[in-house]
Amino acid sequence: MTQLTRTLSNGTELPLFGLGVWQVDDGAECERAVTWALEAGYRLIDTAQAYQNEASVGRAIRDSGIPREEIFLTTKFYPGGKDARVEAEKSLERLGTPYLDLYLIHWPQGGPTWAWPGMQAAVEAGLTKGIGISNFGADEIQELSKVAEIQPAVNQIQFSPFEYRRALVDAGEAAGIVAQAYSPLGTGRHLGDPVVARIAEATGHTPAQVLIRWAMQKGLSVIPKSTRQPRILENYNVFDFELDAAAVADLDGLDTTGETADALSRGNKWWS
Repeated sequence: MTQLTRTLSNGTELPLFGLGVWQVDDGAECERAVTWALEAGYRLIDTAQAYQNEASVGRAIRDSGIPREEIFLTTKFYPGGKDARVEAEKSLERLGTPYLDLYLIHWPQGGPTWAWPGMQAAVEAGLTKGIGISNFGADEIQELSKVAEIQPAVNQIQFSPFEYRRALVDAGEAAGIVAQAYSPLGTGRHLGDPVVARIAEATGHTPAQVLIRWAMQKGLSVIPKSTRQPRILENYNVFDFELDAAAVADLDGLDTTGETADALSRGNKWWS
C-alpha cells in the first residue's frame, strides 16, 4: 500500500500514519509491536528517550529485514538532559542505527529555546535528518522561531476530535511546521463516545479507524499506540475510506479545548 506523506521543510517525506510506543515495555512486548506494525505495512515508528524502549525498537527494525531508508524513525530528546546533541548520539547507540529521520524536543521544560542549539548541532553532525518539537504551544513556537537557524519541521501534539487544537495546528502551518497527533484515540477513552460510534457504524468502520481518519483528513500525521496485533492491523486500515463533511463537522463538535493554540491546558503541563 502506498504511504500517504507530508513533505517536511527539510524535504523529507513524513508518513501520515505510524506506530507510537509510549508506555510500551522494553523487551519482547515492544519488539513484537514494532514487528507486527512493520509486517502490516507501517513505515513510521515513533519512540523517545523517556520511553526507555529505544533498544527494542532498534532490534525490531533491524530484524525486520526492511531497508533502513524505507523506515521513518523518530525519537525525542528528554529535556531533563543537558545537551540534545550528546543525547542523540546515545539514542543512536541504543537504536543501533546510524541516523534518525526526526529528533524532537519532547516538551518545553525550562523554556522553548535553550535546547535548540544542541538540536541544530545534531543535524550538523549528521545524527538526524530533521528536528522538531513536541507539546509546544503557539507562543512557544513563535519564541523558538525567532532564534532558530534551522526551523522545526514537526510539532507533535495531543490531538483528537476531543482535543481539537485547530489554532495550534494553524499556527504551526503558518510557520512551516507539520502537526503530528499522539493519543488520537484518547488512550482508548474516546472509542465509546456515541457520536464516534454512530459514524463508525454508518461508514462500516471501527471507532478507532474513524478517529484516525479524522486526524489524517485534517492533514496531520497520526501515531496511535497499540501492543495487540489485531488492533495494530485494524488501525492501519484507514486508507480505503473518507469521512464526509457532515461526519467531520460532527466530530469537530466534540472539541473540549476551544480549538486552542495551547499544546496542553495549564493544569496538564507536567513540566511547569
